[in-house]
Amino acid sequence: MDSTTAGTTPDLVHLRRNGVSLVLSTGAGRLPRIVHWGADLGETDEAVLQSIARAAKPPIGHNLNDQVHDISILPEFEAGWLGRPGVEGSRHGTAWSPEFRVVTQSLLLDSTMDDGYRGDLLRVEASDPVAGLDLTVETALLESGLLRARATIANRFEQQPYTVGALRIVFPVPAVAGELLDFTGRHIMERVPQRSEFTIGTHSREMRGGRTGLDAAYLLIAGESGFGFRSGEVWGTHVAFSGNQALYGERIYNGARVLGGGELLQHSEIVLDGGEKYESPWFYGSYGVGLDALSGRFHQHLRSRAGHPRSPRPVVINTWEAVYFEHDLATLSELADRAAAIGVERFVLDDGWFGSRRDDTSGLGDWSVSREVWPEGLGPLIDHVTGAGLDFGLWVEPEMINLDSDLARAHPEWIFSAGGRTGSSSRFQHVLDLTHPGAYDHILGALDALLDEYDIAYLKWDHNRLLVEAGHTPGGEPAIHDQTLAVYRMMDELKARHPGLEIESCASGGGRIDLGIIEHTDRVWGSDCNDPLERQQIHRYTKLLVPPELIGAHIGSSPSHTTGRTQSMQFRAFVAAWCHLGIEIDLRTLAEDELTGATEWIAFYREHRELLHSGTVVNADHPDESIWVNGVVAADGSEALFGVAAMTRSTAWPPGLLRLPGLDPDRRYRVSVVPPFAASAGHGPSPDWIEEPIVLSGRALENAGVQIVPLWPEDAYLLHVVAV
Repeated sequence: MDSTTAGTTPDLVHLRRNGVSLVLSTGAGRLPRIVHWGADLGETDEAVLQSIARAAKPPIGHNLNDQVHDISILPEFEAGWLGRPGVEGSRHGTAWSPEFRVVTQSLLLDSTMDDGYRGDLLRVEASDPVAGLDLTVETALLESGLLRARATIANRFEQQPYTVGALRIVFPVPAVAGELLDFTGRHIMERVPQRSEFTIGTHSREMRGGRTGLDAAYLLIAGESGFGFRSGEVWGTHVAFSGNQALYGERIYNGARVLGGGELLQHSEIVLDGGEKYESPWFYGSYGVGLDALSGRFHQHLRSRAGHPRSPRPVVINTWEAVYFEHDLATLSELADRAAAIGVERFVLDDGWFGSRRDDTSGLGDWSVSREVWPEGLGPLIDHVTGAGLDFGLWVEPEMINLDSDLARAHPEWIFSAGGRTGSSSRFQHVLDLTHPGAYDHILGALDALLDEYDIAYLKWDHNRLLVEAGHTPGGEPAIHDQTLAVYRMMDELKARHPGLEIESCASGGGRIDLGIIEHTDRVWGSDCNDPLERQQIHRYTKLLVPPELIGAHIGSSPSHTTGRTQSMQFRAFVAAWCHLGIEIDLRTLAEDELTGATEWIAFYREHRELLHSGTVVNADHPDESIWVNGVVAADGSEALFGVAAMTRSTAWPPGLLRLPGLDPDRRYRVSVVPPFAASAGHGPSPDWIEEPIVLSGRALENAGVQIVPLWPEDAYLLHVVAV
C-alpha cells in the first residue's frame, strides 16, 4: 500500500516518503515486522509486496525453532529471538516472556500526529492476557523520510504490580551494513567519532549519568564499509530522550542485524500498578546514501516543527569568558556598549548574579538577585542593555544545588540521595530532586518571578554534573526517569507563561543534546570549548542530528581559555559563523585589528544567516584528511557557501582539487572567495581563478572541482557560489 492510499490495514503495508520505503508485515496476529527499510522501492501492488516479503524470508535453519525468524519492532523471546528482547520485566519472577498478539491495528495516512509532525502512522494494540499486559506499538514514516517507533506497556492486573526492566525498539538493517559509527567524548572534547566492524555480538553504548552525556553515542550508524558524507548506504538511529539511555547494534549468528535502543531504566524504576502504563521514548531511524543524506532528514524534521525558531538567530555576547564571576554594572555596561557597536544583538549574563554565588562553591538553588553585587537589582543593567538595542538573557542551573545555600539548609530532603547518604559532590554541587512537588514548585516559582520582574528574553539553562545516586528522598527510589520529565514540564510551563521566551540547553557544554530536549528548547550549546580547532570536529558531527541554527558557537579568546592554543581572529570567527554565532571575549582587551575582524565577521553572519540557517548542510569527502570542506546550499539551489579549512599540515601540496557537493548539476555558478578572506586567503601563489571568479556547472564543481587556495594549518577560507 502506498502512503497516498487510504483503507484498512492489510498484512503488508508499504509506506513511501522522501526517497525512503518502509515495508511492514502486520499479519498472523503478531507485532509489526520490518521487511524493508531503505531506498524507495517505487509503486507497488499487493502481488509485488507479497513477492518482496517472500524474497526476504529466510529459511528455517538447523536446530532452530520451527518458524521463520523475522524480527518484530519489539523482538520477543517466545518467537525464538536470540538477542536482547524488546520487553524485559516480570511480576515477581513471572510474566517475564510475554506473548503479545494483536487485538486491533489502524493505519493513518498523511496525518498530523499528537506532537504536530506529519506522516504515516501504523498503530497496533496487542495483549497477553496470561501475563496481564497490554502493549501499544506506534510506527511512523514522517514527511522527512525519518522512521520512528515507540511502545507503551500497561499492567492489566489490579493486585499484581509489574516491574518494567526495559522497553526497546529495534530496526533491522541489511547485510551490506558492515561498519558501525558512533561517538564518544569528554568535557571540551565532545562528538569524537569511532568506527568499528559490525561483528557478531552486541555493540552497546549505555549512558547512566542522568543526561544524554558528553561521551554519548549520540547516534549509532550502520553502513557500507568505508561510507562517507556523500557515499555509501547508511542507517542511523537515535533515542529521543535526555535521561539514561542505551543504543546498541546487535548481530546474531543466524544473519540478523539490528540497531536498537531505548531508555535505560534503573532497577525497579518503573513499577506499574494495575491500570498504569509506561511509554518509551521515540526511537528514530534515518536512511540515506552518505551521512549528509542521513543528517538532512533530521534537519528537515526539526525545521518542520511549529515551534522551530523562525526569526533570525541573533548574534550573542556571553559574559562567562569575558568576566567570569566578576560582575559590576560599569564593566558589564561597557561590554554591552562595545558589543552593540560591532553588531551584537543579545547580551547573556552568565553565572554569578544570584545569592551567595561569588564562585562555584555556593549559592546554587537560591534564584534571587544578589543584593551584594546588584544592590538595585538587575534593572539598571537590563535597562542599559536594552537601551543599547540588545535583548537580555540570563544563565540559570535550576536542577542543581550547592550544600552551601539557603535552599539546601532549609530543605535537605529535596536533594537526591540513595542509601541514606547525600553522596559525593561534583563541582561542589548536588542535584535537586524536582520530582518532589515542593522542590518543583519552588524552582518554577523563583524562575517565574524573575521573568515577571525583568525583561528577560532568553535563559541559558545549564546542567553541570552527572546524576549519580539519583534517589528520591526518603526511600532512595531511583528517579532519573521522572526527573527528566519534570525538567521538560518546567521548561514548557515557563515558555507557556512567558510567550517568546527562548531557552538554551547547556550541560557542561554539549552534554544534553538530543531530540528530547530539543522539543522544549530553542538552542543547544555545542561545547564549553571555544577553541575553533576542537569546534570544527564538534560542529561537523553535532550537525549530523541538529541543524546549524540551533547550535550555539562563540568566537573565543586567543589564547583559548580551555586549550591554550593561539589562533587568528579569522579562524576563530570562520568556525563559529556556520552555526548560531556568538562572541565570548572581554571586548575591552581586543586589539584594533581583532575588533575590526570580529565586526566584519558579525556583518557577514548577519548578511548570510538566512542561507546558513535554512539551506542544506553538505560536506565533501576530500581525499586529503588534513582538508575539511563544509557548506550550505540554498533549498532552491540558487546560492551556496563553502568553507575550506586546514586541520593539519598536508603531506603533499596542493592536496588535490576541491569538489563542491550538493549543487544543481545543470545550473551554472560563479565561484568567488568571500570577504573578509579576499585579501588574506592563502599563503603563497594562488590559483588563477582567485583573481577572476570562474563560472562552472554544478556537475563540474562536484565531479571535477577547482584547485585549492594554499593554506597553513588552522587556516581557512570561504567560497560564495551563485547561480548565473
